[in-house]
Amino acid sequence: MQMGQLKRSLAATLTGATQVLCVAGMLLLGTLPAQAQQSVADSLAQYRQMLADDNPAELSEAKGAALWKTARGPRHVSLEQCDLGAGPGVVKGAYVVLPRYFTDTDRVQDLESRLVTCMTTLQGFTVAEASKSPFAASSDMQALVAYVAGQSRGLKMAAGATHPKELHAIAIGKSIFNYRAGTHDFACATCHGESGKRIRLQELPNLRERADAQATYGTWPGYRVSQGEVRSMQHRLWDCFRQQRFPEIQYNSEAMISLMAYLANNAQGGVYNAPSIKR
Repeated sequence: MQMGQLKRSLAATLTGATQVLCVAGMLLLGTLPAQAQQSVADSLAQYRQMLADDNPAELSEAKGAALWKTARGPRHVSLEQCDLGAGPGVVKGAYVVLPRYFTDTDRVQDLESRLVTCMTTLQGFTVAEASKSPFAASSDMQALVAYVAGQSRGLKMAAGATHPKELHAIAIGKSIFNYRAGTHDFACATCHGESGKRIRLQELPNLRERADAQATYGTWPGYRVSQGEVRSMQHRLWDCFRQQRFPEIQYNSEAMISLMAYLANNAQGGVYNAPSIKR
């Protein structure tokens, strides 16, 4: 990029950031007119788009692609024969049909739990080794998720919703979504069960509604600018439970995957567009 172009790009970005900060201040002070709310949302969307033009998640995708092909573990083999549902080694379109039921494990699995299965059965890791620190900085698991998810960009979401165990998972996930408890008497639905809610500048999607569920579920995993890391949908849900002051939801647990199955079912038919970029 030429120096002149760089200066113009930086100026545009700083101008966008300044506008967003000014609007944030007006919102916090309660001085922004109600009719300007849509303008605020449009400005934020424009700013996010500027950030997304060079998404750092691409680096995680590249790392994940290398990990997929690298021989690792006690058996010193790669993940290239891992069956994510479309046959050994097929990653194209795998993410958009997950969670789904797998006959070999007799359970509904999302991408992360399925990767753990492959790491244990193919590479010889123990479950504890394959599941260790999945949300740590520069996590190998998050990189693998970014790589596989990226191979489904532009495809329609069609998670499993026909097998009895898939339907059971969706029902359990719906119950978890609506269950109120904890010190704040919160549920997932407290923030994401009605339209028109927001926290400060953050619009809260109504995940019971098809369009909002598609736009939300279909853009994870995402690169979190505030954290400098790619984060999967499992991490997003884990963090939501933390913010609700709930007991920690366990990684790859039935509860976690059931909640994902419910959200994925609500997002059926949407066009998948991730890894994205998030605040």
